[in-house]
Amino acid sequence: MAYKFYLFDFDYTLANAETGIVKCFKLLMQQEGYFISPDDEIKKTIGLPMIEAIRVLFKEDDDKLLHELKDKYTEFADIHMTPNTVLYQQTIPALRRIKESGAKTAIISSKTRRRIMQTLTRDNIADLVEFVIGSEDVKTHKPSPEGMFMAIERFGADKKDVLYIGDNVIDGEAAQNAGVDFAAVLTGNNVREDFFHLPHVKIMNTLAELP
Repeated sequence: MAYKFYLFDFDYTLANAETGIVKCFKLLMQQEGYFISPDDEIKKTIGLPMIEAIRVLFKEDDDKLLHELKDKYTEFADIHMTPNTVLYQQTIPALRRIKESGAKTAIISSKTRRRIMQTLTRDNIADLVEFVIGSEDVKTHKPSPEGMFMAIERFGADKKDVLYIGDNVIDGEAAQNAGVDFAAVLTGNNVREDFFHLPHVKIMNTLAELP
């Protein structure tokens, strides 16, 4: 079916930022004297809220320390993240097809809105997305449906007309919790079988297969 509203995750769905994320985490670990995690371990946290990713990688639980580490991570990210974030080859054509069809798009991500907008602006595609809801815009992160509910309300959309696209099982759970259709894309760390237990309209290799 054709949808009127396409909501996208960002990391590993529209763009690959793993080089920047790995670099920033390693710099932070080195600066703060922590064990430097292997690349694969860092990549597995991509898509998690930043505080949760830090909790997992640094094995810390103190909220004050976690937020201090997040602030220090942001300093590295301000330098290294956007230059090391690359849109997938299929991203711009997919967004253009949606726009030309008359449908609307938005991004719902655990990444900050500011950081996502830097990439969209750099690549001159901010006009292909109606708005971005980032980590600073919600109180609860995916799999909470809060971000999706905000987007649905802003669009004045009927849930049956909404498709959420993401690379992570957490994205599928968020769509399920929001009561909207979900399409998985296999450009992240999850494999096809990971999505079988979740309601989905499609499991895609790339965004070129977007329904």
